[in-house]
Amino acid sequence: MAPAPSVPGEIRVASPVGRWVVLTTVLGSGMAMLDSTVINVALPRIGADLDTDLAALQWTVNAYMLTLAGLILLGGALGDRYGRRRVFVVGVVWFAAASLLCGIAPNAEVLIAARALQGVGGALLTPGSLALIQAGFHPDDRARAVGLWSGFGGVGAAVGPFVGGWLVDGPGWRWVFLLNLPLAALCVPVALRHVPESRDPAAHGRFDVLGAALGALALAGVTYALIEAPEQGASPLVIGAALGGVALGVAFVRVEQRRADPMLPPSIFRSRLFTSVNLVTFCVYAALGGFFFLSAIQLQVVAGYSALGAGTALLPTTVLMLLFSAWSGELGRRIGPRIPLTVGPLLAAAGMLLMLRVGPDSASLGGYVTEVLPAVLVLGAGLVVVVAPLTATVLAAVDTGRAGLASGINNAAARAAGLIAVAALPLLAGMGPEAYRDAGEFAATFRRAMPMCAGLLVAGALLAWWTVRTPQAPAAGERQEERPECTVHCGVVAPPLEPERERGGGR
Repeated sequence: MAPAPSVPGEIRVASPVGRWVVLTTVLGSGMAMLDSTVINVALPRIGADLDTDLAALQWTVNAYMLTLAGLILLGGALGDRYGRRRVFVVGVVWFAAASLLCGIAPNAEVLIAARALQGVGGALLTPGSLALIQAGFHPDDRARAVGLWSGFGGVGAAVGPFVGGWLVDGPGWRWVFLLNLPLAALCVPVALRHVPESRDPAAHGRFDVLGAALGALALAGVTYALIEAPEQGASPLVIGAALGGVALGVAFVRVEQRRADPMLPPSIFRSRLFTSVNLVTFCVYAALGGFFFLSAIQLQVVAGYSALGAGTALLPTTVLMLLFSAWSGELGRRIGPRIPLTVGPLLAAAGMLLMLRVGPDSASLGGYVTEVLPAVLVLGAGLVVVVAPLTATVLAAVDTGRAGLASGINNAAARAAGLIAVAALPLLAGMGPEAYRDAGEFAATFRRAMPMCAGLLVAGALLAWWTVRTPQAPAAGERQEERPECTVHCGVVAPPLEPERERGGGR
């Protein structure tokens, strides 16, 4: 099936091709985002069914995040080289096959391994979805397209707890994963028939497999140490994993600095706007990763909600994202990213602090209206304000040819942030291996964890306020990295990047 004819960089949102591209990218990335959040509501039931402790539940979440964060840059590079649509489709098929394995897993070990395979598929499809938008749409329509993508994709992430709860209470938690199969069956033929191919003609050289391996292993070592520390303490294995992860992280940085074709070209971070927004991304998504992991359990174990009830309780966030994210993307384009990236995290932080009011009496209608609903509304408002401008700004800091790389780096920052938060928060809050089975113990640790999540969001807001400035649109044919106008609030003009030779073929 041949794609509909179109010119890359000239697609309009209102055109038939534009609508197909948005639909396809939302289906693919929404499938991955849905899966990353739907799992949280299912965790208590998975733990009971497979008789696992808290560490196994953390690994059920983090095995996916680990391979996704570690390989997403390589996925972006493959798309830039071999075609973003092609790699996107391969990722969707891979993700669906791994989802089937998750759905039939007989024990926790197989489930964790299948979740890791899911992350590989996510690493192929996630950067490609956003890169297809950035490279395909006309510059005047990119902000709107990104707003639609982030809005509907965010709905996929937000509706996950609701759908997951309905499935867990109904046919069972395994259908949380099997749900991906019909979505993939719809996404693949639409992509092959209606989405035009795009690639970076300057991509060349070898892929940085060594860099990808070092990055993934570094995250694995640190994650293992954080998850196992509550049960094993400062054992030689935990200390060795932590030190090994740090050492591998240092080796990753050195390799990327010395390679002629690095997976993560240091030159891209000469844009201070790009660097700052990725740091904000890390703060925001670390807080969100910890929040969604813990709040789904809090609502069920402490407040007494069913899985469906817990998912439904978070549904107002979905409504806000659905109604206002496209508007937020356009607003960010008009007023610049600084205010949205400051106000959004602060609103989300307030919502998380309001969740501290959730307790054993919150399952009643009155308890929901006075304790849960205000928290999710304020959190949803914060996500509406920050998500679309965050995505648009990180892409505006680089030229279109680096869309796959920029998308990969930003997604890697977000996934690594969630990975570390899920691993570290139970340790920092003092959760024991069986905490999720005891309402009193979990409630106490939840009260310690939420201010930590809110603190991360406040740090992101302060960072955005002090460092982010509006990037000026490049003239036709001009490479954005060579423009000194991409400045940040440190009073120093961002130095121009080196010419095209710095791109490297590992992208």
